[in-house]
Amino acid sequence: MIAFRLAAALALGFGLSACASVDTASRNALLDSPMVQPVPVSLDIQDIRVSVPDTLRVSEANRYYPGGDIVWREDPPGDRHAQVRAIFEAALHDGVAQMPKGAVPAVLDVTVTRFHALSEKARYTIGGVHAVQFEFVLRNPDTGEAYGAPKFVKADLKAFGGQKAINAEREGITQKLRISEHLSKVIRTELQDPEGYHAQALGLIGALNQI
Repeated sequence: MIAFRLAAALALGFGLSACASVDTASRNALLDSPMVQPVPVSLDIQDIRVSVPDTLRVSEANRYYPGGDIVWREDPPGDRHAQVRAIFEAALHDGVAQMPKGAVPAVLDVTVTRFHALSEKARYTIGGVHAVQFEFVLRNPDTGEAYGAPKFVKADLKAFGGQKAINAEREGITQKLRISEHLSKVIRTELQDPEGYHAQALGLIGALNQI
């Protein structure tokens, strides 16, 4: 949360002196100051950029816990990095679209660090965890300068398994849908809640997905 508060503070310092008269009661994130109570501030996300580095290893192994950084099977075989990027882009745009437009202009830069959904073997037996993890930083739209240090977000989600997974699919509740809706919620929480998103405790598999 410190990095995010610094980001908002720097945003005000870089580009919002002309907006000093904006009613602070209308803003909805937090700035920290050692001298005063936190001041509400809101964001105007003008662009979202998602990177899925080529260094992330793809696993197509059909094991309960395949190795690799990217495990994704709901799209046809192909460029898994591009598929993961498309999921992130759609989910983050949806999440930001549900936020009120604020006063601090920013670009949301996201780097995916892990996207570990379930293999077929795990999906239709024991289930597991969707390990969805990323870093983000807010940047000045004009200069590209970061408002603060990147923040790591562990957005893991309990995955359905066995008959529960089959029943969900029959109702159109796919892994992609659940992960996308979850990411949308996570990014809204990160950008609006002063405490940020708190990862769920997901047992041993969740612990294995720690970075």
